[in-house]
Amino acid sequence: QVQLVESGGGLVQAGGSLRLVCAASERTDSVSTMGWFRQTPGKEREFVAAINWNGGSTNYADFVRGRFTISRGMAKSAVLLQMNSLESDDPAVYYCAATLRTLDTNWWRSAFASEYDTWGQGTQVTVSS
Repeated sequence: QVQLVESGGGLVQAGGSLRLVCAASERTDSVSTMGWFRQTPGKEREFVAAINWNGGSTNYADFVRGRFTISRGMAKSAVLLQMNSLESDDPAVYYCAATLRTLDTNWWRSAFASEYDTWGQGTQVTVSS
């Protein structure tokens, strides 16, 4: 089973940028979709973005559309999340996730954490005002 390791979190001023990287431990040929979610204490894990691993289709939460960009790394060994114009509501632990399930015909389901079966350990993002 592929293992995921996130990096790139840290402290940034409001309006600044961070790039999160989620590296896969092995080949991801069988992966269908990879996504990013975030979670703050006392709240449920929240969808941020997802990418179809073969076709490249993307899905974004409304609150990050136009600010964040999800993409595949070289050789499809990593998934990236470029975060620009970070706001005071963005601090959280950001998790990447992968699923082998085919979501092409129900792409809207890529926003559901229950569709993913492999998760990274998370990386903390903090935004200072």
